[in-house]
Parts: sequence; C-alpha cells; structure tokens
Amino acid sequence: MLDKAKTILNTYWGHQDFRGSQAAIINHILRKTDTLALMPTGGGKSICYQVPAMVMEGICIVVSPLVALIQNQVEELKNKGIKAVALTGGLSFEDVNALLDNCLYGNYKFLYLSPERLQQPLIQERIKGMNVNLVAIDEAHCISQWGNDFRPAYLHCAILRELVPKAPLIALTATATPRVVDDIVQNLELNEAKIFKDSFSRNNIGLLVEHREDKRFRLKQILEKNSSSAIVYVRSRKMSVQLSDFLLRNGLKASFFHGGLSGMEKKKRLKLWLDNKVHVMVATNAFGMGVDKPDVRTVVHYQIPDSLESYFQEVGRAGRDGLTSTALLITNEADRMLAKQQFLESLPDSNFLKTLYRKLNSFHQISYGELPLETYPFPFAKFCKHYELDSNLTYQGLKILDQNSIISLSENFKQRTTIQFVSKKQHIFSYLDSHPSYQTLIQTLLRTYGGILEFETKVDISLLVKKTGLQESVLHTMLKQLQKDEVVAYKSNEGDFEITFLAPREDDLTINSFSKKIKSLHQIKRNNLQSMLDFIENSRTCRNRFLLKYFGEATNKNCGKCDICIQSKKTSSFYLKSSILDTLKNKSLTSRELVAQIDSDEKEVLKILKHLLEEEQIELNQKNEYSLATK
Repeated sequence: MLDKAKTILNTYWGHQDFRGSQAAIINHILRKTDTLALMPTGGGKSICYQVPAMVMEGICIVVSPLVALIQNQVEELKNKGIKAVALTGGLSFEDVNALLDNCLYGNYKFLYLSPERLQQPLIQERIKGMNVNLVAIDEAHCISQWGNDFRPAYLHCAILRELVPKAPLIALTATATPRVVDDIVQNLELNEAKIFKDSFSRNNIGLLVEHREDKRFRLKQILEKNSSSAIVYVRSRKMSVQLSDFLLRNGLKASFFHGGLSGMEKKKRLKLWLDNKVHVMVATNAFGMGVDKPDVRTVVHYQIPDSLESYFQEVGRAGRDGLTSTALLITNEADRMLAKQQFLESLPDSNFLKTLYRKLNSFHQISYGELPLETYPFPFAKFCKHYELDSNLTYQGLKILDQNSIISLSENFKQRTTIQFVSKKQHIFSYLDSHPSYQTLIQTLLRTYGGILEFETKVDISLLVKKTGLQESVLHTMLKQLQKDEVVAYKSNEGDFEITFLAPREDDLTINSFSKKIKSLHQIKRNNLQSMLDFIENSRTCRNRFLLKYFGEATNKNCGKCDICIQSKKTSSFYLKSSILDTLKNKSLTSRELVAQIDSDEKEVLKILKHLLEEEQIELNQKNEYSLATK
C-alpha cells in the first residue's frame, strides 16, 4: 500500500518520495493503528494524514483550531482536484445539513471542522453514519493546558472514539514539550500509539539574538544585505504599518500584513510577496498559517514573542527549501520591559471577564438566556471606546473567552453587506434607462439573489466584484448612490473581528464555569514568557540546543550557526592561535606534533596554521616544521 501512497504523493503533490518520518507514519496509519506525529514547522505534517486518507476508502475527519488554517487547507485540496468540505462559522442549519449530505453521499475525502463544531449533536449524529477511514487531530498541543494555545474544546475530541470506533487516529503537532505529549496521549485515549518524532532541529537556520538600541537601523542594515524573501514579525497592527513605511522610505520593497485587512487585501499582498514583487513582509502573527514559501531566507522578530512555541513556529517559516537561512531576534532592555507589560500586566481576572462578557452581549443586543446563531462583525476599537475599556486588557479577555469556548473570535476584517430593492420593478427599469452604467450591477443582484425584491438579503461583495468586474470601492460607491436614489436599502457594517457566541448568555454563571482555572492559566503564560526571556538572555548555551531541550530533545552537539556558537568560535580561535605561538617559542614542530602538544582538533589547528603563515607570523622549514617567523 505504500507504493500506492507514493503514487498519490506524486500525482497530487508532485513529490517523488516522502521525507523524514512521513513514510513510516503513513505505513503505520495504513495498518489502522493510532499515531502521534511530532514534526517541526515545515516538516510536512498534513501529508501524513492526507495521503493515507486518499489511499483508503472513505472520508477523513480533520479537527483543526483555526478557521484560516481550515480554509487554506480545503482550498489547497480543491485546487488539487480533491473533494474537501469545511464546516466553519456563519453557516446556516440548511448549509451545514447540505454539506454533511455531501460527506455521506458525495464521495468527499475530507471533512474539516473546529473542536467546537464537533460538540454539536447534529454533527455527531451525522458522523456516525459516515464511512470514516481516519481521524486527524491537527495542532494537537491545544488539548493540553500546558500547551501555548490551550483550547478546552479540544478535550472533547475523544468523543470521536465513540462515534467512529474502528477508525485509527493521528494527532499532529510541531510544538510539544514532554508534558504536553503526555497530555495528548492521555486525553485523546491513543491506544498503544506509536510516537514518531522527527528532530525539531532546523540545521539550515542560524538562530541569532542581537541586543541593539537602534533597532530600526539594524533592521534596515540586515535587510539591505539580504535582498531575498523576508518576514519581519511584530506584535501590533500599528507597528506593522509604521515599520513597513520606514522600510519603504529607505528603498526596500516592503508591505504589511495583519488581521484587520480585508480578505481581498490579504490575498493581494500575499500574492505580491509570493511572486517576489515584495521582498519584505512586516506582519503580526496573523501571517504565516498556510503560507508555504520555500525560499524565505530571513525571519526577523522585531519584538519579543509571548512564548518559545510561537517563536519556534515563526522561525520555522525560514529555509523550507533546506538552504541556509537566518532567524534574527533584535531586542533591548526596553523591549523586555514592554513584553512583561503586554503579556503579564494585562492578564484579566474573573471580575474583568464578567464585566467584558456582559458588555459584549449588550453591544450585540443579546438577551439573557439567548444563544444567537449568526456570526457578528465586531469593530474592536469602537467597542473599547464605547465602554472605555483598556484595549490590551480587552483583547486578552476576548482570547480567554475564545479559549474557553464561550465565543469564537476570528481576527479577520469583514464587511457585512445587506441589500433590498425598495423600488417597484417598473421604477427599476426606468432607472436603468436613465442610468445605463448601473445595468450590470442591478441585473447581477437580481439574478444572483432570489428574494432581494422582498427581503433584506445578505450579499457577498467579493462575489459581486467577480461577477460584475467592478472594483470593490466602486461597487460600494454605486450602492450608496442607489440608496440615495431610493432604489435599494443598503447597509454595510465593518468589523476587524468576527464573533460567534457559542454558549447561551448567563452572565456571571457563564464565567464561573472556568474562573478557577484562570489563575493557573495565567501562571502558565508567565512561565512561557520567562522561558522566552531566558532564551534571549542566555549567553552560554548553543541556541539550538537550548530550544531542543525545551521541547524534550537532548543533544550535545552545538549547531555552529547561532550567535553563541559564532562567538565561541571566535574566542576558541583566539585561544588556539595564542597556544600555537606560545608552543613554537620553545622549538620548531610539525603539525602532528603541534596537535599532540596542544590537544586540539587537527582541522582547526591546520586552519590556524594557514592563517598564521599568511600573516607571516610563522614560517615552514625544509623539514615541514613550523617555527616563529624571523624578523
């Protein structure tokens, strides 16, 4: 069956063979046994479940925490001609039902859903009737409270054991400490699972930490020397814009990327970067999921990440083609103070969460006991201003509500547009006679949306852009004019977040269900940041070894590429050079005799001897003996 798997790999992915542990993992799955795959970012985790699912009859259920990641993977599978379904937020009951019918009767190979979706009775009931060949739990570290992205809803993924008892299960992650691994195995009830662990070491990436007061100047200097693809990670949208402007003013081809951009704008900027028309992308952590550009030579952290898990994932986007690349973190004392302020001093307590939750419901006009089914656009800045809330504290609070499945928070700019024709048909025809330039738009609306003459109808602006050929800004201008001319009723609400409420409103009772956990979760965040700061302040241990030890991988081998190793090399070279010159003061010696006396690596001794000869500090006689140069 592995031969068939290789054929599928070649046919759909264009690869001749598997790499790392992929073949062993796939072979294990094809034997219908549980598996835990620990692989570094860029290690090809998705291949490990997508290929065997294609080999076997039936459908593969994939649980994933991020809507953006789900959408990206489903889109990639569809582009390969593989049938895949995504159950994301904002779908009506009828839509969900129709998609589940496709999974049952439409020969689909993949069903992607969030852990929250998995808890819905309708979903569970329909999964029972599916021919499930494999269950894949992606980003499995989310199941552990010790993981950086703990999602309590992941704790209920084990329900799939009851729903599809015969299907093997694979859990996958790129960031798991030994403690997290134990949690994954226990909570997912992995039966005699084999654990595959590729080394987390990315030998082609040099990990550098530089302490600089003028960080902007150093960033410009680094990017000017390296004209190939680069990502610069920052912590805020504002910083991404400011830093991008700075780089542009200094002659670098740069752009910015954050969660507040529209979907269309994100695609546009990503394409420019993928096509190498933009070399530097200054981005928040919204950039990266599903971005697979093999030739990123430089990843810069301009501000301190909140954990080594986040740092490791983002560093892993460099050098996916295996060529030498650099991951640079530029920092200073002010940076470290800011990180502590951002991550530790803005951790909301239970009282703040209760206040935030009540205001969130009031803002969206949700009554006590109600569980709305729709997804709301959420203008974050407007909300904070309206209720006079600290933006940083509020954002951290929203993340905790999201983690605990009270809400689903999606950081994605979206315009929610509704339209209803308020003119009678005869007036519409008269309007078209006097405004022929509006004909394409009006006809497209009438043909695409049944009922738009009778009801307020939600419309997809990106679909209208595609069908009419009009630019998005032009389209909105025309709709505003149609409203002014009393042809349509037009509403457009903007939000840089989207919120779906996952639990009925019960105010304090809702928060009380997890309030006892908040203190321990805050302590984990403190520990995570401290580990990150320890990594930065470390000046003795090879950075690669430091990172590997954190993830439970012991090694005595230094990478030779990080700033610690480079400095050590410089120091050791100086020491070796001094030792050779001191030894030759007494008598002339051959290289072998020198190696024996100094007790050092032969290659390093020969290298230093070559430099000393070039510098004319030593000379070589007819007996091939080295001596101090005579002046």
